[in-house]
Amino acid sequence: MLLSVFLLALRSVLRNLLRSGLTILGIVIGVSAVITMVTLGQGATQAIATQITSLGANLLILSPGQRSPGGGGGGGGGVPQFTEEDAQAIQSQIGGVAAVAPLGRLSVTVVAKGRNWATTVSGSSNAWFSTGNWQLSSGRVFEDDEQRAGAAVCVIGESVRRELYGGTPGLTGLGEALRIKQFSCTVVGILVAKGQGGMGDQDDTVLLPLHTLQRRVTGSSKVSALLVSMEDGSDATRLKAGLRQLMRERRRLGESGAGGLDDNFNIFDTQQLAQTLASTMGVLTELLGAVAAVSLLVGGIGIMNIMLVSVTERTREIGLRLAVGALEQEVLLQFLIESVVLSALGGLVGLLLAVAASWGLSRLMGVPYAFNPGINLLALLFSALIGVVFGYFPARRAARMDPIEALRHE
Repeated sequence: MLLSVFLLALRSVLRNLLRSGLTILGIVIGVSAVITMVTLGQGATQAIATQITSLGANLLILSPGQRSPGGGGGGGGGVPQFTEEDAQAIQSQIGGVAAVAPLGRLSVTVVAKGRNWATTVSGSSNAWFSTGNWQLSSGRVFEDDEQRAGAAVCVIGESVRRELYGGTPGLTGLGEALRIKQFSCTVVGILVAKGQGGMGDQDDTVLLPLHTLQRRVTGSSKVSALLVSMEDGSDATRLKAGLRQLMRERRRLGESGAGGLDDNFNIFDTQQLAQTLASTMGVLTELLGAVAAVSLLVGGIGIMNIMLVSVTERTREIGLRLAVGALEQEVLLQFLIESVVLSALGGLVGLLLAVAASWGLSRLMGVPYAFNPGINLLALLFSALIGVVFGYFPARRAARMDPIEALRHE
């Protein structure tokens, strides 16, 4: 019986193909909008998490004052900068620290092979490579004597290599001279490209030994930030508390909460930022999905409306079926299946459109395509459920008709 009722309902849907297509349009739009919004939201969340992770694994950034972390050289409002000794104290006195890299930065124009390029020149130790998850595509890191003596050597990012040396065939940049302000350094390493990050192009950088930057570029022994990489499994809360106490002691701020001065430095946790952004993006994705789901309700109302029209048009047919012995539940089931077929078909078409749209928009926006089987299946099942909910009233109305009155209907 169920199969015959299903085939009868399907023939009724196909008999009015244009009307059926227009009826399911709301479901198509609703399903495709929900899936597309959720997919793009999850892709954007993955992109943000990847960008933050590229800054460094388990990374803490100490910066002076209330400015954003990792900023350039120089402080605001007389806030004292850090020193190389601060980095050494953290490495020796705080447990759970994998590496500490003092960092100085300055925006300058570099020149090579008749080309110039405005970039960020940083000064640090070899610990900078591990704290920031940096790898070399060619060349080497700094030698110990080069770091101590402040030698004229540098490591460059892929963007700098491309802009200064990419135009000359066969020239990789390795071993070439690079002029920064009034001195020239030799390129001894080239970094593996990372691409865009939360602070712009991560490959647009030149790294010098810290003493080279201090003596030949900034003329100051201060550093603008400390990059602290935590060991796997370290308690971030405890480690940050230890860092804060140590920096307060070294900066002579007194005991915290006992009449001492306020902190004149910030501790920035990349993992905490990643979790906060992921949570925020999750809420925004749910909100966008909920807004898009409103069109599913509109589509359900459209299905109920067209099913009521169908019941009115087929009153004599319904009366004839009831008169020859069809049960109320059979008539109810027929119209209910028609409604479910319409909504499920709309959900399937919407699913296909959503996959194509989300894939294209992901490429256009430059975010990963985050295919989620769960949300796709849920949207499809929800569209079928809408057919049941909004199709029940018209089906119940058809099943409860008086056969005599239905046969008299003109």
